[in-house]
Amino acid sequence: MPTKIRLQRRGKRGQPFYHIVIADGRAPRDGKFIEKIGTYNPLTRPADIDIDFKKAITWLDKGAQPTDTVKAILSYKGILYKSHLLKGVQKGAMTEEQAEIKFQAWLQEKEAKIAGKKKEFELSVKDVRKKLHENEIKLNEAKAQAVAKKRSEAAAAQQAASAPAIEVPAAPAEPVQAEEPTQE
Repeated sequence: MPTKIRLQRRGKRGQPFYHIVIADGRAPRDGKFIEKIGTYNPLTRPADIDIDFKKAITWLDKGAQPTDTVKAILSYKGILYKSHLLKGVQKGAMTEEQAEIKFQAWLQEKEAKIAGKKKEFELSVKDVRKKLHENEIKLNEAKAQAVAKKRSEAAAAQQAASAPAIEVPAAPAEPVQAEEPTQE
């Protein structure tokens, strides 16, 4: 019976949520499973992964094959690295203490990377919100100017229509004096 470590879909349409399960390779994706070892929520930033470390390593040692996505999740959480180190301990390449020191150093480095990415994401979100706010202010000012211009034109047209039409008499023409003949 080949076992797989796979994702089992849960959640509503458009809002996926997954359980990480150990299942028979012949079972359907959302069908029977042997054991649930964790959850995966891809909607959060970064993705929220909750997995039982010891159970995952135990199943990997028993020969369970992870799917591609689960393999990436296990690698991200360091389970595959820890399993690799434990195989080195079994072969006598290193002691458990050395393996644990290597794993803890890797884990601290990984956590620092994740914290940096979270901070970078939060800053980019703030920048995007700030730009959107500035653009909205500019658009509102442009709309306000356009409305003020229309109102002033309408007021001028209304004032011109309501004012009585007064005809200004033409100025009288100055009498033209006849030229006197000049004597030479």
